[in-house]
Amino acid sequence: MSRIQIQAATKRFGAVTAVDEVTLDVGDGEFLVLLGPSGCGKSTLLRAIAGLAPLSAGRILLGDRDITHTPPRDRDLAMVFQSYALYPHLTVERNIGFPLRARRRPRAEIRRRVTEVARALDLDGLLDRRPRELSGGQRQRVALGRALVRDPGAFLMDEPLSNLDAKLRTATRSELTGLHRRLGSTFVYVTHDQVEAMTMATRIALLNQGRLEQVGTPAEVYDEPASVFVAGFLGAPPMNLLPATVAGRDGALHVVGADFGLPLGITADLPSTEVVLGIRPEHLTRGPGLRAVVRLVENLGSEEVAHCTVGEARACVRGPRPLGLAAGDTVELTAAPERLHLFDRESGRRLRWEPVPALDGLSALPQ
Repeated sequence: MSRIQIQAATKRFGAVTAVDEVTLDVGDGEFLVLLGPSGCGKSTLLRAIAGLAPLSAGRILLGDRDITHTPPRDRDLAMVFQSYALYPHLTVERNIGFPLRARRRPRAEIRRRVTEVARALDLDGLLDRRPRELSGGQRQRVALGRALVRDPGAFLMDEPLSNLDAKLRTATRSELTGLHRRLGSTFVYVTHDQVEAMTMATRIALLNQGRLEQVGTPAEVYDEPASVFVAGFLGAPPMNLLPATVAGRDGALHVVGADFGLPLGITADLPSTEVVLGIRPEHLTRGPGLRAVVRLVENLGSEEVAHCTVGEARACVRGPRPLGLAAGDTVELTAAPERLHLFDRESGRRLRWEPVPALDGLSALPQ
């Protein structure tokens, strides 16, 4: 079993709390991505799983075994570092086989496992080279091979693609997802790159200032962000966030603000409620609702992004090229009610409609 259970994990460095009571269950064979901005605690949490950063409080279980205080070498976990951490004086063959030699495995077994792993990672023609003779992508594959050769309970990866160029990152992403499918092993992967998270993960755990903001599939966290933070972090450009008020008009709810008013498609009448309105740039189309002034249009090849202002707020429109917009244009925009996201103005949490008799209203989703 390679299930990893993190229970109220907390890590403090003096007065600073880097990981704050994080509870997370990583299923056997899952590819879980820890995502968030720099300094949010994702690498610290990964190092705590590996045993390199002992917890201040909480527990970590691998399968049914409590490994909270188990030394790193006895945790049956393989770590792939951002810096590769290869031995410069050893050949590729000896770098890959090092974990087995450290465990005093028979030479025949070491040779067989190194050959298998090298073939799987297309390294079999490079076994006699040293790290300085390899490209960045080849070094990364050697680091992966050193982790694979042990057949560990789970793989922990700390931004392993950050040192690669854009083209190689794309190719290596595909290699890693294919490798995960073939092995069926548990992967816990740290990145600040949302493209990596969206394309590779079976689930994403998004952290902010040491706390979990949301856990879900890539589709769930993108389509139904649990907070203003998640909405503003995911997407390129991220979700448009506009201060607004939900108010009743003629027995129906509308969300209104500076230079805009849109129906929510809900028949009800409520006291005015201050909210934050969220709309993905790709969900804005021509039509009555928002009055926007175009400030800049970016050409992205197959798409264009128009950067606009709506009242005092900024908003983006993304769509196939050409959008037919130019700097200085005034344009009317709209979005379907099902594409509108509402967040509580104070807590920043996502709001949902609860049509319960005598309790009709907007309520924040539980954290």
